[in-house]
Amino acid sequence: MTNPAEHKIEHWLKQIEVSDFQEKILNWYQEVKRDLPFRHTRNPYFILVSEIMAQQTQIAAVVPYYLRFISLFPTTKDLASASEEDILKSWEGLGYYSRVRNLQESARMIQKRGEFPNTYKDILALKGVGPYTAGAIASIVFDLPTPAVDGNVFRVISRLGGSFEDITKGSTRKLIEEVVSKLIFQKTPGDFNQSLIELGALVCTPTNPDCDLCPVSGFCYALKHDLISQLPVKKKTEKQKKIPLAVGLIENENGQWLMGKRPESGLLANFYEFKQIEVGEDDSLTTLTTFLKKEGFEIISILPLGPSTHTFSHRIWEMESFLVKANSENYHLKENEIWVAPQKMSDYSIITAHHRIRKKLPLV
Repeated sequence: MTNPAEHKIEHWLKQIEVSDFQEKILNWYQEVKRDLPFRHTRNPYFILVSEIMAQQTQIAAVVPYYLRFISLFPTTKDLASASEEDILKSWEGLGYYSRVRNLQESARMIQKRGEFPNTYKDILALKGVGPYTAGAIASIVFDLPTPAVDGNVFRVISRLGGSFEDITKGSTRKLIEEVVSKLIFQKTPGDFNQSLIELGALVCTPTNPDCDLCPVSGFCYALKHDLISQLPVKKKTEKQKKIPLAVGLIENENGQWLMGKRPESGLLANFYEFKQIEVGEDDSLTTLTTFLKKEGFEIISILPLGPSTHTFSHRIWEMESFLVKANSENYHLKENEIWVAPQKMSDYSIITAHHRIRKKLPLV
């Protein structure tokens, strides 16, 4: 019996009728595609915004952010000249904030150029734009037959073609891009790319795919050979490091809250946060109270707010939060710190992990 892993996707491609495949998946896409605001425009800047937002974020969550963002910054000129505080505030809650910084840098590159680039190579040169995003923009906006391979497309093509290549490898991306390039419908490449993405999002899902609804199930090697659950192949990622933290929401005698601005580079750069301390051998409460007393605070009361977590790609913050009322007469603000009145709190871009904690308090 032949080992399925020895099957080559190139062999599958030679055996299918490409025009029949194109017709079936494109007709299906026109019937079931989701009504998303960025599918009603070919403005390259708007498509860029939507694609950058969709990185690491579910489409349903993207839509309200997208609509607000393009209303605040309707042109690349508006975005290029905006303050970092404003763009971070517009992105608050969406996460992975390097994306919006890269997006602003792209806007500045476009302004300097004088127009939006209209070739795959030039789009790829924009800050924060990778092969998928460049392919999506080039095909959707400029009708260039360039593949747009995201996680959905990796899964769809791996199953259709019976590929056991590890999708975390660069060589596999190149292979899948070559396959999509041979499948793509030249007249409407944008619709074709989106049809593959939509198929992965709605039908060919990571678990429990609904193969009965798949318009191209007749072409699927994995379905025919009962390999759906085994594909795609993806190596295990590194285990996330858990970091225990004590978070203090500190209110002084004037009813102001202590906020610190994070460094200009690194994780969550330039965002504001409450006092946060990594917990060592002591428990969270002891860690926080010891720190506050050492810094010169006279603690009046401490109220536990409960545990919460925030997950990043390679780490997990495990936070115990406390509402602290303290006399701050003997505390000297650090260079990056300020006292903020409750009514002014919304003016600052606060890291999502602490923003959720803040929402537990009615007056903050």
